[in-house]
Amino acid sequence: MQNHADKQEKVLSQITEKNIEGRDFSGCDLSGIDLRGIDLSRINFKGADLRSANLSGAILTGANLREANLQQVNFCDADLSQADLTQANLCGACLWRVQLSGSKLWGASLCNADLREADLSAAQLIEASLVEANLVRANLTKAKLCGSVLIEANFNQANLTNADLKWTNLMAANFSEANLENANFKNAKFYETIMPDGTIRVDLKR
Repeated sequence: MQNHADKQEKVLSQITEKNIEGRDFSGCDLSGIDLRGIDLSRINFKGADLRSANLSGAILTGANLREANLQQVNFCDADLSQADLTQANLCGACLWRVQLSGSKLWGASLCNADLREADLSAAQLIEASLVEANLVRANLTKAKLCGSVLIEANFNQANLTNADLKWTNLMAANFSEANLENANFKNAKFYETIMPDGTIRVDLKR
């Protein structure tokens, strides 16, 4: 317990440093840390272990979270706009109402993540895994999801206007009441996919 308290105090003291170079947490063990509501803009968390950390309401604009372990992290209401989450592990993370506009999520793992009402407009989710992710009422306008795996993902009432979904795996995905205006589904795999009007789409040609 004392070790955890010491880690918390040390990290908080570093974050308040004015010198940005002194706030490099790449590769650090920050599991379970409480950073709620703190401004973490542009901080380097590359490869850091942030499992089960509480970052709800935190500001992470432009933060580097490449290859970070973010399993079960609470990002509720956090601002991750323009953040780099390339190949990050966000499985089971709470991203409810999070701001991820323009963020880089190339190859990220978002299986079972809670992305309800999240803003993913213009986000780069290329080759990301969103198996069983909850994207109810999420904003994916102009998002790039090329080659991503969306098996059993829930896009109920989500906005995918002008989204790029080429070569995606949409097996059992739910798009009921979603806005798919001008979305690009070229070479996407449909199987038991629920479409906005409630019909089930099955393409057997692939």
